[in-house]
Amino acid sequence: MTRLNLIEPSDANEQAAELLNSTKRKLGIIPNMTKAMANAPAVLEGYLGLSGALGSGALSPRLREQIALLSAETNGCRYCLSAHSAAGKSVGLSQDEILSSRHGDAADAREDAGLKFASAILAERGGVSDADFNSVREAGYSDTEITEIIGNVVVNVFTNYFNRAAQPTIDFPEVEPACAC
Repeated sequence: MTRLNLIEPSDANEQAAELLNSTKRKLGIIPNMTKAMANAPAVLEGYLGLSGALGSGALSPRLREQIALLSAETNGCRYCLSAHSAAGKSVGLSQDEILSSRHGDAADAREDAGLKFASAILAERGGVSDADFNSVREAGYSDTEITEIIGNVVVNVFTNYFNRAAQPTIDFPEVEPACAC
């Protein structure tokens, strides 16, 4: 059950209404997560700003979705796991790749190294080792890409925690995490 009001653009203040309408223009829908975030327009603006900036970065849409799936699974976020399972299909991930990504694995060696680094960030709450950095660099990742992997983990942890706390109604085909987090 949703713990925060879901704000519709017609009921929102001017700032929140513009942010929600911008989301609809971009996605074609206004996800319940963003409606819940609209209770505090600064939160919604911060999320949209960071996710939008990362969306135009150096990482491929596939790897960004793989990181989102890994984070959602790791943090037991049903909302994010459902949303990113649907989004994963739109960037060309097969059902098997979606399932593998949830566990930090990819058939492509470079994607796998990126996911292993993201997994270490999640497991160590940012305190990754020199060996983790060396492994991702050896796979061919630049400092720009490594920085963006960190940023993508951060934005996904934010949405995982937000959705686990707020519990907005899931408006995507529902997917259950394997963990009982």
